Amino acid sequence: MLLEISFETFRKSIKYIELTAAIVGSIYIYKYKHTFLKHFLILLWYIAINEFLNLYLRQNYDFKNTYILYNIYHIINFSFLFILFKTYVKKTSHKKWILAFLVTYIASICIDVTFNDYFLEIQIIPFIIGGLFIIISIFFYFLEILNTNKVLFVSKNLLFWISVGLLLYFAGKIPTRIIRNYWKEISYFNETRVAELILSIVMNICFIIGFICSQKDNKY
Repeated sequence: MLLEISFETFRKSIKYIELTAAIVGSIYIYKYKHTFLKHFLILLWYIAINEFLNLYLRQNYDFKNTYILYNIYHIINFSFLFILFKTYVKKTSHKKWILAFLVTYIASICIDVTFNDYFLEIQIIPFIIGGLFIIISIFFYFLEILNTNKVLFVSKNLLFWISVGLLLYFAGKIPTRIIRNYWKEISYFNETRVAELILSIVMNICFIIGFICSQKDNKY
């Protein structure tokens, strides 16, 4: 009973923490409106609107299955993130790898959609592939800033905080996604749902910290 209450509490809070991240990002847009990261704000607003649309459809039109909304979101989200890190890494080899990741992710969707109905099922294999590739892309970015004086300003770097949030989220989300889809009979299955929601909250808190603490300069 307590677990169910916790799950419902976290699930309801997700929409508002995502909305808060979008609002805070809008308030501090003057810091990064001259950079590619301005498009990240659009993504945050899309995510928040998607969550409230999902809730609205479920409550007012008795939509029991809104997987298609989340599948479209995943495609947009992963595609944007690959483009984001490809934009900010400097090494040509890293750019080529991230481009290959994007192509592979899109290919995995094209293959997966022939076997699964995205109106009735959430994407699994493409999500795992995309999540692993995003983690690698983040490490590419981290490796590059570690080898420059940019590392001296990481706490003032918006992309650093975005990367930390994404890294924590996908590092935790991939195992829980596998468990929820392939080992539903395990005793702690419900706990994984709560863990996923906590990961989303932590990720968005990292985004908010980044918007507030970042500086409008070109040191990073």
